[in-house]
Amino acid sequence: MKELARLVGILTLCCLIAGLLLSWVNSVTSAPIAEAARAEQLAALKAVLPEYDNQPDIDIVSIPDESGTPWIFHIARKSGAYAGCAFKAVSSQGYAGDIAIMVGITADGTVQGVEVLAQKETPGLGARITEPAFRSQFAGKPIEGTIWKVRKEQGNFDQVTAATISSRAVLEAMDRGFNIYRLKESTIRESKP
Repeated sequence: MKELARLVGILTLCCLIAGLLLSWVNSVTSAPIAEAARAEQLAALKAVLPEYDNQPDIDIVSIPDESGTPWIFHIARKSGAYAGCAFKAVSSQGYAGDIAIMVGITADGTVQGVEVLAQKETPGLGARITEPAFRSQFAGKPIEGTIWKVRKEQGNFDQVTAATISSRAVLEAMDRGFNIYRLKESTIRESKP
């Protein structure tokens, strides 16, 4: 019985030390991780938004979709005037899992740019959605009157060769975001920081 109590005491002490170490590591790394995530988001916003002089990572509008899921629109302003917005969209329709993108829209309703934030697609195939050759075909396209599908589905866009599923997932995510934008455009434009 004494031996069992000793083993339980040692195990408890080890668990306590491990718990304290994990807590300390979390407290030391949480701020740098949050700052790195913010820097990554700012880089994506800068890449997809028209020129701005506000803080689009703070100047946001939350719009719920039909299921109640909030969509965050980052507002770009130049000299106080609405210059455009950006939204993050995630598609679960990727070949290897979720694909997260950031899409920027100018004040006149055209796509400014698209950045792929996260993807797990096959290297050399579906992962080519991150390449400028694929992403650049969206810039300058009006969100109205454009068919946001791949050409195989009578859309306006080329898919990555041998990676139609990945290409389709990006376009599906974009189109869902554009639908929210169309429905709530005045709310987004008229939001105040």
